[in-house]
Amino acid sequence: MGLFSFLTREIAIDLGTANTVIIFNDKVVVDEPSIVAIERSSGKIIAVGKRAQMMHGKTHDNIKTIRPLRDGVIADFQAAEHMLREMIKMINHKKSLFPPALKMVICIPSGITEVEERAVKDSAEQAGAKEVRLIHEPMAAAIGIGIDVMEPNGTMVIDIGGGTTEIAVIALGGIVNNKSIRIAGDELNADIEEYMRKQHNIVIGERTSEFIKIEVGAAISEIDNPPSDYAVHGRDLLTGIPKEIYVNYAEIAHCLDKSISKIEAAVLNALEMTPPELAADIYKTGIYLVGGGSLLRGLDKRISLKTKLPVHVAEDPLRAVARGTGIALKNFHKFNFLIK
Repeated sequence: MGLFSFLTREIAIDLGTANTVIIFNDKVVVDEPSIVAIERSSGKIIAVGKRAQMMHGKTHDNIKTIRPLRDGVIADFQAAEHMLREMIKMINHKKSLFPPALKMVICIPSGITEVEERAVKDSAEQAGAKEVRLIHEPMAAAIGIGIDVMEPNGTMVIDIGGGTTEIAVIALGGIVNNKSIRIAGDELNADIEEYMRKQHNIVIGERTSEFIKIEVGAAISEIDNPPSDYAVHGRDLLTGIPKEIYVNYAEIAHCLDKSISKIEAAVLNALEMTPPELAADIYKTGIYLVGGGSLLRGLDKRISLKTKLPVHVAEDPLRAVARGTGIALKNFHKFNFLIK
């Protein structure tokens, strides 16, 4: 067994639109933004993850930054393969005579097509995987927050990531019904950019809108412990000169309202499609929120008011999906039929 484990390395990957998390030996070994910086002239990889993120929006003609995933699926096959390869190298830097065979479990959105699924598998194989299995994100999230998915009890999980919001009802080790919409963190960032341009005549970039969402983002305009106003720096649309303005959480809640309403509508739609016995279970257990979007202030309260159900935000929601993928990998025999 010692020799076998030396030759095989098992890793769980949460390949997200915004962040990629890799778990090896039950530990999070890589947690980096899903972005690569490439030299245009030679096609050489300059940076991956945090270093590439710092370059985003600040590059000259010879460097381009690429986010290989859009809306939860691979948009740039080659960049995704490079990114995976570089992130796998981060696990350990020891050079070995025989590179270990990689066995991977990667989580994917539940609304993914077969072609998009194939792209994930191919990217992983090109990055050095000998065996690739896939698990749906809501299922991984449910396992990650400690729910026994094999029980005949219905559980509703909402995973708000960077590219997609996954809403699924889970029972008996399977997804009974699910709704996957392409409105999530990236869409909220785009809303903030547009609002700044229209209301304040200031042009901001993707990274700045992300910071605004983190610092003063809210889903409702009345929250306990409101954050203090946030200074935003950007380019004035009229004069072209850099300027500073202050925004508060109520403004951001107003500008995100339309997108959050679409998420609410999808949640209500998923509840409508739920079989009555499982709906009875959900009434008792409530709804579980995971993913980076669940950290938006007041979102749990807003969904609770809309559905009249208790809403729980998972502990460490950013890594819940990755943790679940790691548990599924470790108990491969138990969750074998979950993983494609």
